Amino acid sequence: MPDFPIRKIVITVEEIVHEGGPAPDRPRRRAAAMALVGNPYAGRYVAELQAGMDALKPLGLMLTDRLIAALGGDIAEIDGYGKASMAGTGGELEHTALWHVPGGYAMRERLGQAKAIVPSAMKVGAPGARIDVPLGHINAAYVRSHFDAMEVGIPDGPRPDELLFCLAMACGPRIHDRMGGLAAADISVWDGQR
Repeated sequence: MPDFPIRKIVITVEEIVHEGGPAPDRPRRRAAAMALVGNPYAGRYVAELQAGMDALKPLGLMLTDRLIAALGGDIAEIDGYGKASMAGTGGELEHTALWHVPGGYAMRERLGQAKAIVPSAMKVGAPGARIDVPLGHINAAYVRSHFDAMEVGIPDGPRPDELLFCLAMACGPRIHDRMGGLAAADISVWDGQR
């Protein structure tokens, strides 16, 4: 089983209190939990990578738990999520795909009945590179009010032999959302889309 030693964990919480126009009744909250871990595959081609997903499941659960706590601990308020991963320059894009199962399923498990696919972004970058974590509604991918992205990064990572894994969650829609489409209150099919 591959090893992914953790070098650093960073939690970022945002409270968006204004976006122009009338002030909202409550600030919108978004948070991201990031980990910089060693990449056991860096610098060489490895044909079999899937065992790494099992090794990363505890990290997915730990970051999810910290993210929920950072947003106040009430999972009923969390209605948006997304994930992202970035390989350092000694890695390859496929190494970032290791995060699909441990990151996505951890959030879905902890949030209960989340039905929608977890939006995802991946890239290779140098230390200090930023990545936009796409966000969508947890139960229906067609809820436009929750389409969003949160830019994240860690100044000293990922190093060439590291991976940056990120989970993000949001409480509420964009402030002043008014682009129509399916409203969260009108989700009726419960198929992850509508």
